[in-house]
Amino acid sequence: MLRREFLKGAAVMSAAGMVTPVMASAVTAGAAKQDTVAARRRFTLAQAYDVKPPMGSAGKVNLWIPLPENTEFQKLNHMDVKGNHDDAYITVENNYGAKALLVTWKDSKKPMKLNVELDISTEDWEPMASGALAFYRAPSEIAYPTDVQRYLQPSAHIPTDGIVKKTADKIVGNETDPLKKAHKIYLWVSENMERDNSVVGCGQGDVRAILESGKLGGKCTDINSVFVALARAVGLPAREMFGVRLGQAIKMGKYSKAFGSADDKGVASETGGQHCRAMFFLAGFGWVPVDPADVTKMRLAEKAKHTDDNVQAVNKYLFGNWEMNWVGFNYARDFELAPAAAQGKMNNFGYPYAEVDGDPLNYYDAKAFAYDYRSTEQR
Repeated sequence: MLRREFLKGAAVMSAAGMVTPVMASAVTAGAAKQDTVAARRRFTLAQAYDVKPPMGSAGKVNLWIPLPENTEFQKLNHMDVKGNHDDAYITVENNYGAKALLVTWKDSKKPMKLNVELDISTEDWEPMASGALAFYRAPSEIAYPTDVQRYLQPSAHIPTDGIVKKTADKIVGNETDPLKKAHKIYLWVSENMERDNSVVGCGQGDVRAILESGKLGGKCTDINSVFVALARAVGLPAREMFGVRLGQAIKMGKYSKAFGSADDKGVASETGGQHCRAMFFLAGFGWVPVDPADVTKMRLAEKAKHTDDNVQAVNKYLFGNWEMNWVGFNYARDFELAPAAAQGKMNNFGYPYAEVDGDPLNYYDAKAFAYDYRSTEQR
């Protein structure tokens, strides 16, 4: 009788979803986060603009500033905007939902000054380190939500056919498990690609050109775009997220300063700190973070071999985890701003973008643009 009552109670708990592997992993994840150093952090990202028209350009000025996406690992708490602009409002493009602060000046003849402060909370995103993936099993029939299916599709810079498909098939071989396929692609990218500091900005992320050239190098957009394209080519939804670093890396900082640093007051210059990351979608689980590009950045910064213990520790962590001294803006690739820019489609949207009477400013040149980014950690 007691045994029957116990089993009956257990059945009720199970039906309520209280003893399933998913819940068990969530509890484990929660316990892990409590013991994690600096898992939750808060930053002020101060952006100062003194917009300079290109030589010979005059007229109306439009400035689009990418804004953070609110997710499980970050939140925009507050935004403060001050300047001599004529108008400023938030826009959202319809394709990827990329948010921007659109600031306008009617005439470029006067000085164009702007200060934007973003109050941002972050939390380390660690589905692998927390144990949340320990109980993952692929569904017998894999299907993706409608909003995820778009990240299987090719775009101008992210093709999935030809050399991309051939390379991806060779990497994964006969593997059918989605998590193992993603891991194989990640390991191939992190080991075979190299960071090239001569590349302008974060790189163009032109995957076909990279693979066809045989020179497997570039910066974060190039390297993480290769991961995304290879994943899509074997049926794994994947995407980049474009953003900027926010000060000191704590967990990763013990291996290298390549992942971000700050002074003793928590202040860091982040002008030129733009960085893109990647993620893939597991059916039955959700999005999983990766960043093979930062493995290659550390290797170059430390003049280390891929087989070195510290590189391998970073390589292991960055499959399934992000340390969040970074904020992501959007997932947009090969898209149009809202309202549409005179120059047409954008490759990606991690930098501020501006036009003077339709003439674009060089957003890779912060001094000429001009803008300055500075983050301060709130302690």
